[in-house]
Amino acid sequence: MPEQRKYNVLFLCTHNSARSILAEGALNEFAGDRFVGFSAGSHPGKGPNPFALDLLRSQNISTEGMRSKSWDEFAVDGAPQIDFIFTVCDDAAGEVCPIWPGHPAKAHWGVPDPSRVEGTDEEKRKAFLQAFIQLRKRIELFTNLPFEKLDRIAVQQEMQSIGSSLREKGE
Repeated sequence: MPEQRKYNVLFLCTHNSARSILAEGALNEFAGDRFVGFSAGSHPGKGPNPFALDLLRSQNISTEGMRSKSWDEFAVDGAPQIDFIFTVCDDAAGEVCPIWPGHPAKAHWGVPDPSRVEGTDEEKRKAFLQAFIQLRKRIELFTNLPFEKLDRIAVQQEMQSIGSSLREKGE
């Protein structure tokens, strides 16, 4: 039986330092046999947030090679062809994105920014964990979609639905 091609998924956030990094790590860990997760930002920061990296490591998720990068890296010749794009912050969702080769399906999965939480390190860790749990739930729902039975429009609708239904439930 021929091996099925893995789907490439890009998670976007403005600085590519927290939520998009968490989503990239979670997808690669929980569905890496069928998906390849990437992350990028419209205005990448100095690097991944240390709380994001610490959380991923605490979940036994590899952080090797993770870095903050521009979304322009994925819109040039030779970049991986992206099948699905998720914006995970409201700022990135409102920005004008590059034209993506292959016209991937897109959805917005807004998650509160844990890096904006002020307080103790414990309070910050808790905010990162909450963001990670929200993203993981959405990723699990997404990766369990019956892609072979859905057309492009149905997949797009399901992607949007996952983000909006969990947001309404406060998850």
